[in-house]
Amino acid sequence: MRQFRILVVDDEKRILNFLNSKLKASGYEVLTANDGAEALEQAQAQDPDLILLDILMPKMDGFETLKRLHSFSSTPVIILSAKGADIDKIRGLGLGADDYLPKPFNPDELVARIEAVKRRIKPGERHKTTELLSLGNLTIDFKARRVKLGKEEKYLTRIEWLLLSELAQNMGRLMPYEELLSLVWGPEYRDDVQLLRTWISRLRSKLEKNPDNPQLISTVPKAGYIMNRNPS
Repeated sequence: MRQFRILVVDDEKRILNFLNSKLKASGYEVLTANDGAEALEQAQAQDPDLILLDILMPKMDGFETLKRLHSFSSTPVIILSAKGADIDKIRGLGLGADDYLPKPFNPDELVARIEAVKRRIKPGERHKTTELLSLGNLTIDFKARRVKLGKEEKYLTRIEWLLLSELAQNMGRLMPYEELLSLVWGPEYRDDVQLLRTWISRLRSKLEKNPDNPQLISTVPKAGYIMNRNPS
């Protein structure tokens, strides 16, 4: 079985060399790219298991690279960026990044976050109580990992699918913030409520008739979320 393969994308050679050494010493196979265009070529040719992506790059920044990447690949992405403002974090997560770590970062924390991504790459390994679930005009096929709203199939990112799966398998039960965060991202994320809110908002935008007045996934203020058995 091959090593877990990580593609590191950054225009600073110093950072590429540092991460190459650190990640190899931690047991990963490492590929590198100096810009967004090279990253897209490597992603297609080398099939990495995870991508570490810088934002501030010439020609094609990390946001545009991420957008193009997700047009053909579901490879998980952790953004590493000196742009640490919340608006940039929200934008990155909104484009489908799995995590966001501002520079400068602790390399051991980066490895911990990589391991957290590894744990959730194969959500199908968890036991499902049913293979097919219908809620009004929403159909969830757990075996095929497909979601339909009426006759329209909805594409969900890996994180959106994991969230929906956990909520659906616990339908009618309050899922506390800490529990959902631990199940989907890992116990080290149990207090990152803003991360959860961002992804719930993305999920609602795809599945709710009116995301501002959600009927499928309800919020219990200061507690968590419930997936309703009989959404109107």
